[in-house]
Amino acid sequence: MTRVSFETMKNEIKRVLLSVGMDEKKADICAQIHTESSADGVYSHGLNRVSRFVDYAKKGWVDVNAEPTLVNKFSSVENYDGNMGPGILNAKFAMNRAMEIASSQGIGLVTLKNTTHWMRGGTYGWDAANKGYIGILWTNTESCMPAWGAKSTCVGNNPFIMAVPREKGNIVLDMAMSQYSYGKLQVTRLKNELLPFPGGFDKEGNLTSEPGPIEESMRILPMGYWKGSGFSILLDVISAVISGGLATAEIDKVQKGSCGSCNQVFIAIDPYKILGKEQVEQLLDNTVEYIKSAQPTKDGGEIYYPGENSKNKREDQMKNGIIVDDGVWNELLNL
Repeated sequence: MTRVSFETMKNEIKRVLLSVGMDEKKADICAQIHTESSADGVYSHGLNRVSRFVDYAKKGWVDVNAEPTLVNKFSSVENYDGNMGPGILNAKFAMNRAMEIASSQGIGLVTLKNTTHWMRGGTYGWDAANKGYIGILWTNTESCMPAWGAKSTCVGNNPFIMAVPREKGNIVLDMAMSQYSYGKLQVTRLKNELLPFPGGFDKEGNLTSEPGPIEESMRILPMGYWKGSGFSILLDVISAVISGGLATAEIDKVQKGSCGSCNQVFIAIDPYKILGKEQVEQLLDNTVEYIKSAQPTKDGGEIYYPGENSKNKREDQMKNGIIVDDGVWNELLNL
């Protein structure tokens, strides 16, 4: 493994994005977010996704110049068509609009239909929390996971994010409905490692911690077994209903890569219109202290709140350089 500086990685990603026709400003934003994701240790949706984005742009599955257009607006709700534009830019726009609405209304709900992969969904939760808003957001996807009890894939892993602002460290949960995302499987396989816990089934139907056989079978394990399966289905249909977009069953017919023509939902809440900031901070600090005071299962172990590891990882990698897989890095340099 090699380490590269934040600026080096960002500049190389930006160069590649410019090469497929993205304008300077948009390429800079996308490169920044890809690099931040890698700095936080989410390589699967940072550096590792750039070559796939380039491939999709060349195939016309992503329109690098498209922007969202307003479809419907009422009360605290706005619906947009993403026009198959870059998922990062569409998602950033939608989260910002939700926060703008929440600043006056207390809550804002913005949906996107006909959009593309937003890369790391946690990016937009962190954005909300950094600006003092609670963020709740999710996306649907093409089918990539079996419903509980099924062999073939028929539901998405539909990443779901919740974020709460806190001065001493935002509390952010970013999770797919599968035990591990396909990106996590890829990263683990590239390291020649096993998953910490079983993450799916091989072709013979055996539960396994080996990422390769799970990728081959496409039988990733829903988190919480039937609970994750049910949660995924509800996220899918709700996103389709309130955005006017496609559910997973219809996305599968589009055949434009990962998350092509998906929907996304962005909710922003201003917590300080409900409780004063001092009360909110005290409540959150007390909660974090209580969690971290629990007895760890291992001697010398530590309990982490959601988002704490991302914060620690970024601090380390901004100082010492971002770890990259040599094969992935060289692939980027050759694009």
